[in-house]
Amino acid sequence: MFITIINDCNDQNALGRQATRVSALFNSCVNTVGINNDIEAAGNLIDMLDAVGDEEGYILVNVAPRSSNWNFSIDQNGNGKHWENGTPFASFKYKNITVISTIDGYTLSLVKKLNLVSSINLYDIPTVTQFLNNKGLIDIGLKNHIDKTQFRSFDFSPRVAYYLEQNIDLPSTSLDVQKIKDIPNVVWWIDNFGNCKTSLLQNDLTDINEEISTRFGKIRFYERLKDVPDNSVALITGSSGIEDSRFIELVVQGHSADKKLGVKLGDEILM
Repeated sequence: MFITIINDCNDQNALGRQATRVSALFNSCVNTVGINNDIEAAGNLIDMLDAVGDEEGYILVNVAPRSSNWNFSIDQNGNGKHWENGTPFASFKYKNITVISTIDGYTLSLVKKLNLVSSINLYDIPTVTQFLNNKGLIDIGLKNHIDKTQFRSFDFSPRVAYYLEQNIDLPSTSLDVQKIKDIPNVVWWIDNFGNCKTSLLQNDLTDINEEISTRFGKIRFYERLKDVPDNSVALITGSSGIEDSRFIELVVQGHSADKKLGVKLGDEILM
């Protein structure tokens, strides 16, 4: 069994504490992916689901949408302020993988776009901790601590994963995944070569045999990076995605697309 943590609490202390707690609960190896925002979380979640294949395990995702310079940001004061103690957590199962994730912002928007699940199980933290206390699984002191903690990805979500693994049916309410935000056509990751991974799929593009209008000019589509002429700007089918659904990347053959074109995380692509 595997466990992967995707988290915006990504300094070495915070990731180390989370990984150690999860490893201690499960006696399992733990992988960590440090991200900075919900748009990065969305793409990385899909990539981790893809990497696992048919194996069994857990992915724990935590990100708090915050104010940003993205022109599609809805709430410049931080979506987490809508909730008493930050964005709620939910869980869902894809194949043999259980995902426990915060729900605000765009974190689950690519799960929605790719139709991976139809609904998710939404948790109210005090309700869950009261249930666990009533069952004698945690004492009242730990319940009160979890209810008030500011480090919920350390105190709450690992325990949700642990008790789900013990086949304990935690109280939850069903949330239709269609209530999750739609993701814009944006760059969600820039790799170390400067290639820009986007939320676009090939069927989001206009006629791929013609030049495609983008905010960076008219750009041709190529199926593979190796087909792009030297020094040319192109849209290609990238390696990120899941099964037959792969995300489009903005690239410059032989150069860093982000530096050559001035691309930033969260930039919209299509005109």
